[in-house]
Amino acid sequence: MTHSIDQSINCLGTFCGKQDIEHLTKEALNDTYGIKKVDVMVLFGGSILAGVEVMADAIQNQIAQQYIIVGGYGHTSETLFTKAENAFPGISTGIESEAELFSAILSAEYRLAPDYLETKSTNCGNNVTYLLDLIHREQIPAKSILIIQDAAMQLRMDLTLKKHVSKDVTVINYPAYHAEIILRNNGLAYREDIKGMWEIKRYISLLLGEIPRIRDDEHGYGPKGRNFLTHIDIPVNVMHAFDEVSTHYPELIRKANPKFASQ
Repeated sequence: MTHSIDQSINCLGTFCGKQDIEHLTKEALNDTYGIKKVDVMVLFGGSILAGVEVMADAIQNQIAQQYIIVGGYGHTSETLFTKAENAFPGISTGIESEAELFSAILSAEYRLAPDYLETKSTNCGNNVTYLLDLIHREQIPAKSILIIQDAAMQLRMDLTLKKHVSKDVTVINYPAYHAEIILRNNGLAYREDIKGMWEIKRYISLLLGEIPRIRDDEHGYGPKGRNFLTHIDIPVNVMHAFDEVSTHYPELIRKANPKFASQ
């Protein structure tokens, strides 16, 4: 185990886990954007259980006019449902979507509820398009949208949403967690416990799956590839980190599962 592999993983985690405000408060929103309340706050499926706690904090801090949970059943759902059952036995009975599962936990743990659920989407692309369909259908004002996603996928969700909304819509990112990897006993470990966190190799796999997707070339999801998201320039240090981690863990590079592709 090299002494730099933890730093490279953390470099990828920081880059992918885009965070636009330091705290989820009205004061932070006002200081950064001149907004005391966003129009819409969204928790996306694909996150871990910690995302529910972030949404609960948001509702309790009254930072949004409307609260939405988005997510059907995708590539992270099986693991999420297992972790939810371990933490809250019986919570997933009769539930088939991540949005419903998160809503059930929000109710059981915090006695809170979102305003809307979207339960059919299966990937980042239709997470966004189905969300926007719901906003349009319900005529919800949405000039500012705060999004919460699994930190590994936060940046890609941001780039996907910005592909589909006008430039006058303010998109604000706040990932569900921040994970720091350290070397411990000649192996990798999380510095702090995070509720429902992925096993470390799963987390690394998620990070390694992101860079090829957001890279704007013929193989990626940017304008030069499949055109699912807006262009982004990936810093040199991030690409170096990706190369080091992917060389160390070539078996963890995640490919898209066609089972969860948009129809």
